[in-house]
Amino acid sequence: MSDHTVKEDQEALFAPEQFEVRNLQDEIRVDRLCSEFLKSFYLDLVEEGRTAEEASALAYGADYFLREFVIPDRQENIFALRPGRLRQFAGNWYIVRTLEPNLAELGDILSGTLAFYRYCRKVNLVDESLLADIEKDCADRDYYGERIEAFWAIENDGYLAWEQECSLKD
Repeated sequence: MSDHTVKEDQEALFAPEQFEVRNLQDEIRVDRLCSEFLKSFYLDLVEEGRTAEEASALAYGADYFLREFVIPDRQENIFALRPGRLRQFAGNWYIVRTLEPNLAELGDILSGTLAFYRYCRKVNLVDESLLADIEKDCADRDYYGERIEAFWAIENDGYLAWEQECSLKD
């Protein structure tokens, strides 16, 4: 993979159109396919000189974002995310779906997700604008920390105002 392309025998398997989710069967298939693609991502990280532990941590972060949020919750193609999708995840979904949301764990997920989309760009599966959107959203960690703190500070009927600031509604 040092030529920065997905192996020739995997090109059709990992073609972006293979990651479309229209129904439950697609969701199951795409989840499995995503898991296989994440293995390619992991191997590329190791080939670039990351330790197995570093590569695993990054792959796990991307895995969580993709296989817990993008595919089952948003039912979206991992190579064609809406602008701001990562912001919705980090600023809302992760916070309300995690027992004890914290910036350290979220930061690891964001780091893995960013590394994953850089890999996707390197192998020409996403365009520069998607990568730029991911980079911008990953860099806003102070905002996500503030969102976590604000979530813990919600009183009475304050949830709706908190949710509207970074809504999951499209």
